[in-house]
Amino acid sequence: TGELTLPAGVEMVMPGDNVTLEVALDKPVALEEGSRFAIREGGRTVGAGVVTKILK
Repeated sequence: TGELTLPAGVEMVMPGDNVTLEVALDKPVALEEGSRFAIREGGRTVGAGVVTKILK
């Protein structure tokens, strides 16, 4: 669980779009650069990506 922050000027991401965004997680999670992840909402996968950078 966490909060996604879209880049300035981006209000919505549609299927087929590629975007770089920040994710602030509510709880600590073990992640490494290059790890794949899925974004789920209401039991459905609504996005997927790769961790490119870990921010402290």
